[in-house]
Amino acid sequence: MYFTYYKYLGDFMAQVTSGELQKEFGRYRTIAHREAVVITNHGREDLVLISAEEYRRLQELEKRAFHVSEMSDNDLLSLSEVEIPREASQYNDELK
Repeated sequence: MYFTYYKYLGDFMAQVTSGELQKEFGRYRTIAHREAVVITNHGREDLVLISAEEYRRLQELEKRAFHVSEMSDNDLLSLSEVEIPREASQYNDELK
């Protein structure tokens, strides 16, 4: 097992090969209760093992509504570049 620094997360995460995970599943299961474990396959990141509690927390965050003022400048820029499909015009009356 080794640890990789993920700059965008600002943290270190355990990283393990799929073969090592099979051999030492109990060990990595215990680690996954504390932090995410990145599983690699043929040297490339493939999956992430997390606890059920963390998964539920992430699911709730995904459902969370937020105000546009909470969005990053990068997200706002991305939204401004989106082309709205013509088919969406059928919903224009919902804006009134």
